[in-house]
Amino acid sequence: MNKYVIILIIVLIYGCNDRNYNISKGKVGKINSEIIVKQLDSIFILDSIVRRIGEGDYMFSGDDNYLIFDTQRNHLLTLTPRQQHDANETIETIEIISEKFSTKNGLTVNSNFEEIQKTHNISAIQNTINNIIVFVDEIDAYFIIDKNNLPIDLRLGTENEIKEINIPPNSKIKKFMIGWY
Repeated sequence: MNKYVIILIIVLIYGCNDRNYNISKGKVGKINSEIIVKQLDSIFILDSIVRRIGEGDYMFSGDDNYLIFDTQRNHLLTLTPRQQHDANETIETIEIISEKFSTKNGLTVNSNFEEIQKTHNISAIQNTINNIIVFVDEIDAYFIIDKNNLPIDLRLGTENEIKEINIPPNSKIKKFMIGWY
């Protein structure tokens, strides 16, 4: 009988852990778009949270960032709330750091542009000074890709319209971000 209880506990632990790393609309692992800062300690009770609280006056202050590390000291996520210094604020952006996190289609921080195209509908592409930003609204995500991957004539400036066809398939994701605006 004890064997069955132990097996059941192991199955439940490992089964629940898989859900702890899923990315979907309004949800990243254990958190969702309604979670507020003061709930983080109870949600990540087994993990470590490093708080980098913005300092300085209004104009020069940085964002509050909450870095989530697992028990093996692996950086998993960086969470940024909407407003600074307010424990009742919801999370606005999440940077996915760990390859443990993936969408239901298998997209991770280690994926490339071709995998984004094959697994999700691209909503928009924005051209910035050094990067392009690929938006995937169906999962509240945006992916930052270095413009050095683009053909030379599209790297300079922000006035060129970048289309999917302009981005080489093997372009690596620089940052995998979730935005709950």
